[in-house]
Amino acid sequence: MTTERLYWRRLAPKSPMAWLLLGLAAFGLSLIAAVGWAMPAALTPLGWQGGLAIAVVVITFVANATTSLPADIIFLGGAAVLFLSGILDEEAALAGFSNSGMITVAVLYMVVVGPQQTGALAWVSQRVLGLPKGERAALWRLMVPVMGLSAFLNNTPVVAMFIPVVSDWCRKLRISPSKLMIPLSYAAIFGGICTLIGTSTNLVVNGLLISSTDLPSMGLLDIAWVGLPCAIAGFVFLTLTQRWLLPNRQSGFNAVDDSRQYTVEMVVAQNSPLAGKTVEQAGLRHLPELYLAEIVRGEQLLPAVSPKEILREHDQLIFVGAVDSIVDLQRLRGLQPATDQSFKLEVPRTERCLIEAVVSNTCPIVGKTIREGQFRTQYNAVVLAVARSGERLQGKLGDVRLQPGDVLLLEAHPNFLEQRRVSRDFYLVNGVPDSEPLRHEKAALAVSILVVMVLLAAFGWLSMLKAAVLAAIAMLVTGCCSPAQALRNIEWSVLLVIGAALAMGQALDATGAAEAIANSFISLAGDNAWVSLVLVYGITTLLTEVITNNAAAALVFPIALSLSQTLGVSFMPFVIAIMVAASASFSTPIGYQTNLMVYGPGGYKFTDFMRIGIPLNLLFWVITVTLTPLIYPF
Repeated sequence: MTTERLYWRRLAPKSPMAWLLLGLAAFGLSLIAAVGWAMPAALTPLGWQGGLAIAVVVITFVANATTSLPADIIFLGGAAVLFLSGILDEEAALAGFSNSGMITVAVLYMVVVGPQQTGALAWVSQRVLGLPKGERAALWRLMVPVMGLSAFLNNTPVVAMFIPVVSDWCRKLRISPSKLMIPLSYAAIFGGICTLIGTSTNLVVNGLLISSTDLPSMGLLDIAWVGLPCAIAGFVFLTLTQRWLLPNRQSGFNAVDDSRQYTVEMVVAQNSPLAGKTVEQAGLRHLPELYLAEIVRGEQLLPAVSPKEILREHDQLIFVGAVDSIVDLQRLRGLQPATDQSFKLEVPRTERCLIEAVVSNTCPIVGKTIREGQFRTQYNAVVLAVARSGERLQGKLGDVRLQPGDVLLLEAHPNFLEQRRVSRDFYLVNGVPDSEPLRHEKAALAVSILVVMVLLAAFGWLSMLKAAVLAAIAMLVTGCCSPAQALRNIEWSVLLVIGAALAMGQALDATGAAEAIANSFISLAGDNAWVSLVLVYGITTLLTEVITNNAAAALVFPIALSLSQTLGVSFMPFVIAIMVAASASFSTPIGYQTNLMVYGPGGYKFTDFMRIGIPLNLLFWVITVTLTPLIYPF
């Protein structure tokens, strides 16, 4: 075989999916080439400013797709180039960071801490999502309720509410979050295009329709004739292709089993909701990397615990397992640490966290039991569990005699970390993430605040931002979460990407580049109404991926209106196409707020969205331009 053949064989795609992506890339390049034939005349008046704005956007996309640099660094760099070149003045460059959409996302990150820290989201996970077998079943369980909610509620709070639920759910199911975070965002988009109030974009386009034409306002379900088939097709597509197109990023849980096996004692509290339930009904059989070793009931010892065993008040439950699952135990309503030392700490329990500490050979209580060493008095911390090289520790926790190298799971105030990190008593001291005790008594209050926020925004009594700010204040004032927890939950890198992306989109708009690109596409249509509809959808969805969805809709709307008037055809098919195209943003994480929100929790790369999003964009494109003229004739 010749050297040339070997070379091309080495470069050839190795799988059918690779060939599909190669074909899509070839299609995109062909489309760009076709547009390029008509574009020079439109782009000539732009000058160097428009050319540089387009170049920065293209380079930013390429850098996201081909480098390992964080997305926030790349986008901030692109925005900085546009600012330093003078294309964006100071006000325009910083406008994205004060954009109401970005601030809304930030505030919603704070709002969802309340339901999360009160255990309300855990209830949603247990009752609504359950414990399905396999990734495909999990996909169904997640997407159906999210699509239903998003049809009548704003997409952003729905996704914000489900992100922590899905993260915890994935850990329990031992599924990578990357398998479900993109479907979470896409399901919200699918539901949003089914009703007029499903997304803010639909309302924006409807407002433009009322103000710019003599046509009446659209009805609540007018878009559903096209949106619902698209949503069903998208759901089926994800279900069939999730195994190949969704990435398997190891983010959100450690795929490697934890070698530290702790022994921990919990007690069924008085008046506990778990009393009277079997072990399985109480959810104690499904925690990963954890098993119930035995139950101590008065003087009776139950060494082989059946899942049908009925729990009673004051039962002492002995668990053996990994630290993450012990955190889950701490969060179960009706279970509390068996040691009474936990109630003697001076710090309120809601202000504590879990900490892992390795006992050193110079620790003064080595060789003593935890009780003899008066651990709580000496360190103002309580030992909840002990791990010793995978060894199962027998007897009461207070009677464990400490040895160098023992790993202690402690409950203490967070300042224990600073005080003991350099102490000679411990080799290593680390905090356990998200281990604060839950405030179960405020769960109903947190859910009520969340529901009120959604209703205020859904009925238009307050803007989404005002409703979110009101809810965040209510969560803090009522004690559903602490200020430190709320601030810690904000994904700052996501906000930086949003702010920088908005600035870049504004540069495309301000220089006239976006409008020139749109006009170049539409000029290819000639006097054919259906071809014009195809191109209006195409340019809208393209702009949505690089600037905000609302901006793309607002930019294309007057062009499409003028085009329909020139052709002498009905404007309604174009309205439906703009609504669907502006909302159906799948190919990039920056095109839609919910895509950006799941970008970090899913551990995604920029190209992950392109791999599954480009086929989805093409699918929605074909369905919309095929069905719309049949339902709303020209």
